[in-house]
Amino acid sequence: MSFPSTENLNVVSFEAMPSPRELHQRIPLADEGAQFVAAARATLCRVLDRIDPRLLVIVGPCSIHDPAAGLDYAERLRALAAEVRDSFYLVMRVYFEKPRTVTGWKGFINDPHMDDSFHIEEGMERARRFLRDLAVMGVPAATEALDPASPQYLGDLIAWYAIGARTSESQTHREMASGLSAPVGFKNATDGNIGVAINAIRSAREPHSFLGITPDGAPAIVRTRGNRYGHIVLRGGESPNYDTAQVALTEQELLQTGLGPNLVIDCAHANSRKKPELQPLVFKDCIHQIIEGNGSIVGLMLESNLVAGNQPIPEDKSRLIYGCSVTDPCIGWDTTAKLIRESAAAVAAALRARARPA
Repeated sequence: MSFPSTENLNVVSFEAMPSPRELHQRIPLADEGAQFVAAARATLCRVLDRIDPRLLVIVGPCSIHDPAAGLDYAERLRALAAEVRDSFYLVMRVYFEKPRTVTGWKGFINDPHMDDSFHIEEGMERARRFLRDLAVMGVPAATEALDPASPQYLGDLIAWYAIGARTSESQTHREMASGLSAPVGFKNATDGNIGVAINAIRSAREPHSFLGITPDGAPAIVRTRGNRYGHIVLRGGESPNYDTAQVALTEQELLQTGLGPNLVIDCAHANSRKKPELQPLVFKDCIHQIIEGNGSIVGLMLESNLVAGNQPIPEDKSRLIYGCSVTDPCIGWDTTAKLIRESAAAVAAALRARARPA
């Protein structure tokens, strides 16, 4: 008697991926690069612990689609970081995975050729090579943790993680965050609910056990100790939530749940209503709050690229505009550099006043 098949009915095929260990061996992180990543994470922890009074500024493209343009941006950011290092600690946005509400390009790892060929094995390798190049260059990297397997491939190269608005409520992502080796910012929900992010911070602080993979790619039970450097990222919702009143309400909710009032403000997304020209206004408003005595805003985020705006992905990839986003619209480099330089000078005294006595 034959029985009908009951598994993998909608799976077309399985294709082998190199294990995390194999990819690490193919693209190794040298000791100097590892020391740089560890130092970058330590700096971010000192900012969150209020030992380092500088402001964290996570700035860069909405997504990486052209590694050459990304490295061009990184070179400029490294020079700018040196100019403003007394006030700001700059970390580059290096987002390879893009969550989608329905459809759309899912990011460089998933589809590096942007043609629905989905060479994930190539995308992962090229993503690791790009991050390794940043570490050698001395530019700390921030990314969104989306696929639970990705940290095994790339996690040794990341200084800061975000858990997105669509996934902060996900148990899988809270468990994953509890084992990540870097600080993690949880975004409020897309409707503006901050309780989701606060619960995520609390959950990620606790030990968890869940299914995952080993460095050799074998299925495993992953047991974590918890991540105490979770914090909230305000990205707006049905309306912006970066203003003084919303910041104060968030501070109160964090304190009521026993969490430190560490806030990162995302100047893009709903806080700017996805209008890039409004990002500098949001940024300056937050800087003004700090100058007026706010002590809870520890970081700001900007979506920025070499060229302002965004572009559709053309069938002929040679027509892509160099350094212009293919996802959310960004502010251009000149606007970015001017905003950061002027803001670093304006807020310097207020940040020094935040410093704890030695």
